[in-house]
Amino acid sequence: MSDRPHAVLLYHYFHPDDVISARMFTDLADGLVARGWDVTAIPCNRGCREESIAHPANETHDGVSIRRVWRPPFRQASARGRVLNAAWMLCAWARAAVTLPRRRNEVMIVGTDPVLGVLAALPWWALRWRAGVVHWCHDLYPDAAVAEGMLKAGSLPVRVLNWLLAKAYRRCGVIADLGPCMRERLERYGSHARPVTLTPWALVEPSRPVEADPATRRELFGTAALGLLYSGSFGRAHSHTEFLNLARLLRGAPVGLCFAVRGNRVNELKAAVTPDDANVSFAGFAPEEELERRLGACDLHLVSLRSEWSGAVVPSKFFGALAAGRGVVYAGPPDSAIGRWVTEYRVGWVLTPETLGAVAADLRALAAEPGRLAALRTRCHAAYHEHFSRGRQLDEWDAELRALLPVPAPQPAMARSS
Repeated sequence: MSDRPHAVLLYHYFHPDDVISARMFTDLADGLVARGWDVTAIPCNRGCREESIAHPANETHDGVSIRRVWRPPFRQASARGRVLNAAWMLCAWARAAVTLPRRRNEVMIVGTDPVLGVLAALPWWALRWRAGVVHWCHDLYPDAAVAEGMLKAGSLPVRVLNWLLAKAYRRCGVIADLGPCMRERLERYGSHARPVTLTPWALVEPSRPVEADPATRRELFGTAALGLLYSGSFGRAHSHTEFLNLARLLRGAPVGLCFAVRGNRVNELKAAVTPDDANVSFAGFAPEEELERRLGACDLHLVSLRSEWSGAVVPSKFFGALAAGRGVVYAGPPDSAIGRWVTEYRVGWVLTPETLGAVAADLRALAAEPGRLAALRTRCHAAYHEHFSRGRQLDEWDAELRALLPVPAPQPAMARSS
């Protein structure tokens, strides 16, 4: 057997799917290839947003071997479809633990799509005991299902799921979380896995704070001196109440709020906006080739997380905002990961009912202080590259995975990508 390290990625979706978590796993695969790994990805053959799309069973992309699992077109948007998809993929990944050619230096990385994907750790630990098992936790279940109201805390299904999950977590050598509040939830399972925080990174990483494109800015905010943008998914974990309350306190000030969103709570958001909310507008969802211009058109980004979801998910749009050199107005629990980072790195405001008035007053002042806004942009961009950049996270991934290998593998001489 070759001593060259081999990483097997188990995730529901992968290239060319554009859903954010699939992009993260694709970037992870590409980064590991660049760092001397052989990589095999085993996603399904369906598109995330369009189940009628069927990708080829086998292909190679940027040095990554993709072996897709044929999966019926169950609707991922329905609860029944999510359960069926999870069961199907878990069975397929258990089969792959038997059929995939074995390697001496091997790690398996499993994510959280489909739901309960970490249960794949059980057959992989039993059937490929030499392989290191790693879980990258993007969404924590059943916690997210409880927050969504699909399951009741303490119910029999939740207790059974927690029992199964505890067994899976105890088979992991590394559990990668997205922040301290998620790690605190994971600790209750009593796993002896090495905990590490490995955050998502921005899809676009400008080398300096982005300069606003005048035409895009006018399109989103008109003549407002200060533009606040919510860009990305707006779903069950997100809230609009705090932002609309903020907008109403800012009426008459040269401050505009724009929502460029998609997701299952967009209609609820639009219905909550009244004709008197003249400083609130909507825009279409930006394709990736326009993302840098869109993210840089505002002065601040809006990020939201409902309190019951704290630790179950971590909003990835926070990282895109900092990468563009933009501060954030975060409507969420102050003790959540984003709340802690906003305070620690001084990259924005935490918006709660208690801080609403003070935040509104500070934003009114900021609209008249371009020098202070420029300093915030520089600080946000520096914080991103120091703590959250793609290159930094991939270097940490490489080090964590190599620590699991039974045979030391040679490290290639290369320049790390940023």
